[in-house]
Amino acid sequence: MNWNDIFTAAPEVALAIFGMVLLMVGAFGGDRLQRPMMAVTTVILIAVALWQLSAVVVGFNGQSSFGGMYVDDDFARLMKGLVCVGAAAALMLSFGFVQRTDMHKFEYPVIMTYAVVGMMVMASARDLILLYMGLELMSLSSYVLATFRRSSLRSSEAGLKYFILGALSSGMLLYGMSMIYGFAGSTDFQAIANASSQILTGDDDLLIGMSIGLVFLAAGLGFKVSAVPFHMWTPDVYQGAPTPVTAFLAGASKAAGFAMFIRVLFEALGPLSLQWISILQLLAIASMALGAFAAIAQSSIKRLLAYSSIGHIGFALVGLTAGTEAGVAATITYIAIYVIMTGGAFALVMAMKRDDVELEDISELSGLVRQSPGLAVALLILMISMAGLPPFLGFWGKFEVFRAAFEAGQVGMVVVGLLLSVVSAFYYLRMIVLAFFAEPTEAFDPNLPGSVRFVLVVSSAVTAFGFILVLTIPAIPAMSQAAAQALLTNFL
Repeated sequence: MNWNDIFTAAPEVALAIFGMVLLMVGAFGGDRLQRPMMAVTTVILIAVALWQLSAVVVGFNGQSSFGGMYVDDDFARLMKGLVCVGAAAALMLSFGFVQRTDMHKFEYPVIMTYAVVGMMVMASARDLILLYMGLELMSLSSYVLATFRRSSLRSSEAGLKYFILGALSSGMLLYGMSMIYGFAGSTDFQAIANASSQILTGDDDLLIGMSIGLVFLAAGLGFKVSAVPFHMWTPDVYQGAPTPVTAFLAGASKAAGFAMFIRVLFEALGPLSLQWISILQLLAIASMALGAFAAIAQSSIKRLLAYSSIGHIGFALVGLTAGTEAGVAATITYIAIYVIMTGGAFALVMAMKRDDVELEDISELSGLVRQSPGLAVALLILMISMAGLPPFLGFWGKFEVFRAAFEAGQVGMVVVGLLLSVVSAFYYLRMIVLAFFAEPTEAFDPNLPGSVRFVLVVSSAVTAFGFILVLTIPAIPAMSQAAAQALLTNFL
């Protein structure tokens, strides 16, 4: 290790040092410093996000360090930027929440900071060992965050389920990694890709063994992005975890999970694309179908958003089934849009409170337009966008993944996706109908925290006008394209 390695990994190093400083400040200052610690952490995360995203726009050359285990390329920078945006939004949603609950502990921003460090390592990892280190740092931090509301039985239950199922998925992931290491002889992504190319033209037994390792690896990765059938933790954790933590898991962790998913499949296992494309097709169809049909029966808005996220994961995977640069760029675009919409959706959930009591039943949205027109308009924008209907930003995401899949000959995937999009639109439109046409219930508390209001306004505005920005500012779609090109330089 030398100074060049440190400079290449500067975002992670800076956040890790910042986390240690936060820990020392909290240890000496106590819980009374939680609010300023959260404020500083939010500013730092936004600064890192702008740092990484601006680097993608400028187009710096990618660099590797730590013997090739770590890479700083446009793909990593863009995904890190999305992770930091999602984490910053979750912290903003936390300000009012932690003050009126038993989450008023200085450890909260510290743990979230280190979860972000793990996610950023996942985005830059080019070695299975480093990838697993980043994954476990993220996972262990997330388990603690899910149970952070200690007085809540549902929060404790959610964290326990998340931990048990997460440990199972980590075991499957490790088993898959060990099998791939056994057949490839290395944990380095480039070496695994070279070995995979040789295996394709060699012994069929080796190919079978490598494929089995791929299946276990895909199962572990599928858990991290909550793809069906590895989704079983998602509804309970989304409902039971504190709402800002749920927003964090739904946004930032999904971006990190897809960064890991894409880099492993395309960089390390690119020559085996015929094998893993078939797996992705099954995961995508199952996720879209379950997300569409299971959400219809939900009465809790947090459980509905959980199944909605599962469906969105399926649509994002449709882009990857193309196995092309356009498919990767489309998936990155979809995840970026999803992170933006998710922040606004959970800001809406946090606005659903009466007498400082959180409300989750969807029926509470009845007549919202008469009680709170601003919230109703935000709901209209976000739900139409999440349904993938024009003219809002969510339509662009679905259009891109479907176009990439169609151009790659995945016509069946496109047809299935379109049909399930129609089904999923039902529960989004149901909330709109309740808000605009049903008889009103008692109004929500008017004193919405400023930080929550900010997240809601920004998310709604970007969702409403983002389509125009994408069409008028070339740099925005060019970022996803540059990230895909950086990732696939060695694959295509």
